[in-house]
Amino acid sequence: MTDPVEFVVKKLPYDLSSHGGLALVGRLFKRINLPAMVDPKYPVRAGIANSDILKCYVAMLTLGKNDFEAVEAFRKQRFAHQALGLRAVPSSATLRQRFDAMGCEWSELADSINRALLGLHIDGAAIDFGTLPSGHLPLDIDTFVMDQSDSAKEGVSYTYAGVDGYCPIALYLGTRGYCLELDLRAGSQHSARESEYNIERALSTACAVAQAPLLLRADSGFCSQHLMARTLEQAAKLGRQVDLLIKWNPRAAPVEQIAAQRCADAHTVWNPLRAGKRECLWSEALLGIETQAGSSRALRRVYRLTERTLDKRGQPLLFPEYVLEGWSTTLGPEVTHEQVITLYRDHATHEQFHAEFKTDMDLNRLPSGKFATNHLVCSLAALAMNLLRIVGQYTLHESDSPMRKTALRRRIKTVMQELMYKAARVISHARGWTLGISGSDSGFAVFERAFGKMKAA
Repeated sequence: MTDPVEFVVKKLPYDLSSHGGLALVGRLFKRINLPAMVDPKYPVRAGIANSDILKCYVAMLTLGKNDFEAVEAFRKQRFAHQALGLRAVPSSATLRQRFDAMGCEWSELADSINRALLGLHIDGAAIDFGTLPSGHLPLDIDTFVMDQSDSAKEGVSYTYAGVDGYCPIALYLGTRGYCLELDLRAGSQHSARESEYNIERALSTACAVAQAPLLLRADSGFCSQHLMARTLEQAAKLGRQVDLLIKWNPRAAPVEQIAAQRCADAHTVWNPLRAGKRECLWSEALLGIETQAGSSRALRRVYRLTERTLDKRGQPLLFPEYVLEGWSTTLGPEVTHEQVITLYRDHATHEQFHAEFKTDMDLNRLPSGKFATNHLVCSLAALAMNLLRIVGQYTLHESDSPMRKTALRRRIKTVMQELMYKAARVISHARGWTLGISGSDSGFAVFERAFGKMKAA
């Protein structure tokens, strides 16, 4: 057995960075001209420019760090200044104070920056958000819980998950998980309350960055006639086709009575799934959705009734058990019952995107005690997620990428490990700068190619 080599630990006389991926983030900042979007609107008489404040914090989020103290490491790295185009790096105290002072105003600014980022054309083509087999671009909306137990932060309250925390609402565009909005909410707020405003902003952004027809998907917590009408009104104002697919909330529906009617109907087609379990599908037309403009959209509901006479262990039941589900949609009859259910089933993918916010980006515990500051952190987290999505899309899907398995998208954690935390040497020579990547790095080719693609026009 060979003994480990006795290395000599030595301090090298040149700059090394473990965050080589910041060079890609800096390129995207340059593409959208972030200083021009921030500094004229929010000038400072003295001190660090607000654009540098935002650049620093968003870059930290792309590395999975959200606490303000993490910015101190940037102050000692010359590479961070160069990669992000910083004139100065704020201290943790300055960063926290600026966020506390500008939290409400900058949340709207973050939405504008996000729209500019998603509207980029990279290598001559618009960003591919990923469409469904039906040709629609999905717009998924849902809430999730951020556990803030044992804290006295503003807005923390009891959530549906049984813990004290926040309950933000997120909207994702496409099948690849681009986030249009991450809006922080108090933990006790119902998911459908004031959601029409989130959908209104998200639809405006989605229509600005993509041309495909949209399909809004939501669970039964958003089963509201008012919400449907407001969504279609906004779509009409934007002049875009927007369809709805929302899980039905049965509330006090007489399931046993409906099951007896379906069993007594000779025309009911039952699909056997296994011994002791079968299901049937049918649909019915509902009253059209009337908007304030006087227009109307046809609405139908697809039902699925599942009957069980044996439990999962094969034990016979004294009485059959029935489960009734439904999906309200504006999709026409050309979309079959099975296709409607399949389109909604894909909606569950958004749970992975929630997990990426909470674990990969370490946002389960927010850094401030002030609600407005944490709201800004969430808005910037949506921007950081999209930066990582773009970096992953244009690097880790190439034929010579270091990943072995093909996939439509890469998890945020994978993008961080493979690209953001890439070791690099910073070399200054002949009035130029070189970012040196190891010759044994399997991801060098895609990193170099992506860096060229993201160059400003």
